[in-house]
Amino acid sequence: MQTENSNNDSTAPTGLHKARLAFAISAGKLVGASGRLFHIGGGTSLPGMIARRIDPNVLKSVVGSSKAKKIVITGSNGKTTTARMTAAIADANGHRVSQNRTGSNLLQGVTSVAVNFADVFGRLDSDVLLFEIDEGTIPLAVPEIQPDVVVITNIFRDQLDRYGELYSVGRALNKMLEDLPETATILLNGNDPQVANFGLNSKARRLYFGLETTEVGTPVPEQSADIIRCIHCNSDFVYEVAYLSHLGLYRCPECGYTLPKLDIAVTSVALATDGEGPSHMKIRTPQGEMKLELSLPGLHNVYNATAAIGAAMAAGFPMEKAQNGFNNLKTAFGRLEKIQAGDKTIYLSFVKNPTSFNLMLRLINQHAGKKHLLLAMSHTVVDGEDFAWLWDVDLEEVADEILDAICSGNKPEELAMRLKYAEIPIDKIKIITDREEALDAALKQVEPGGTLYIMSGYTPTQELRKIMQKRGWVKHFWEE
Repeated sequence: MQTENSNNDSTAPTGLHKARLAFAISAGKLVGASGRLFHIGGGTSLPGMIARRIDPNVLKSVVGSSKAKKIVITGSNGKTTTARMTAAIADANGHRVSQNRTGSNLLQGVTSVAVNFADVFGRLDSDVLLFEIDEGTIPLAVPEIQPDVVVITNIFRDQLDRYGELYSVGRALNKMLEDLPETATILLNGNDPQVANFGLNSKARRLYFGLETTEVGTPVPEQSADIIRCIHCNSDFVYEVAYLSHLGLYRCPECGYTLPKLDIAVTSVALATDGEGPSHMKIRTPQGEMKLELSLPGLHNVYNATAAIGAAMAAGFPMEKAQNGFNNLKTAFGRLEKIQAGDKTIYLSFVKNPTSFNLMLRLINQHAGKKHLLLAMSHTVVDGEDFAWLWDVDLEEVADEILDAICSGNKPEELAMRLKYAEIPIDKIKIITDREEALDAALKQVEPGGTLYIMSGYTPTQELRKIMQKRGWVKHFWEE
């Protein structure tokens, strides 16, 4: 069922403010259209940046005058895919969705949703407003959006020079949740010991999602796990099973802290063993048990799907057509994205912390045969300037499967050194700083019909994909 715009809402701008809003939106739209016309951008962030400079309240004004359901999704990993899955469920139910689909998740990217989808008077023809938001940005964005549903997927160590330690990120998120009204719903990952403890003093309704099966996982967390001690008494957690990093079925033997009862819980899962999919899962929900086939591979996507189911339920969407939405899912750009480059195949993976890097390594290791790698990292402000986390990547587990590796980015020697200490022979490692030269050299080493695996940080992923776009291998990321 579609909602109506609330054009006469008391929060709608009037007089001079209305004119300022119209000017801000018009300027933002013009900038976005110009960027697309001249192929210098997809209007994913610049429209919001320009509009906010003209009217700092543009996001609040546009969103506040809409009666659409407002869902925000944040966390260290899984935001983009969870948002796409949630949108797919909403779309399958006939809802008109507006979202920052390309993953531009800072405040300007979030504001661009309002600018791009509203008319010049700030009216949105949408039933659902869906925002993926950076975990460092969400405390600023939520007061402007006033969401109906807030989803936190997980909190992992990520760009410590930008965010600080996990606990400082957690405190900011918790404060944001505590300020939500009782009309809002919070959906938290119950398998994450820190996230599960958020929002205890919030007036909002709290729901928990996660896994409660022993069919997958390991007896203890991996060595790079971020939280292995109780967040209340600092005693070592005991795990019945660990799924990803510190996510699992945990309890503290001293103070008794353990995961809460899960409202949306995966009770059974069968993962594909070839790294391709599909996976099959059973989920217990307040609407009853449901079965889901998931074309996207990996346990992390089981988490993403479960979070999306929970978000959609919290927003009031029925689940009968959820599978229809999932049937049409494709990988987001850079998320183990399969790209055809002539007679060769490329898998492009955006990795930004030990958890995401290890996930991708283990997933591609399920693919048959030895692997050609291209690794690219940059230490810019948006990428994170500290490379120390590379030493928590489990390259040793896949070292025997690596045929050759080219290291690129603006600090390729850091990558080469990490590979060397993983006991990958030096004669298999090459350093090529220039991204296009590195891509060509890596592909040259791949036999006809073979596969190249690229794992790269945020900026190199954008750079490499831009090269592929110019060659006609992929579309612009905003067209995906």
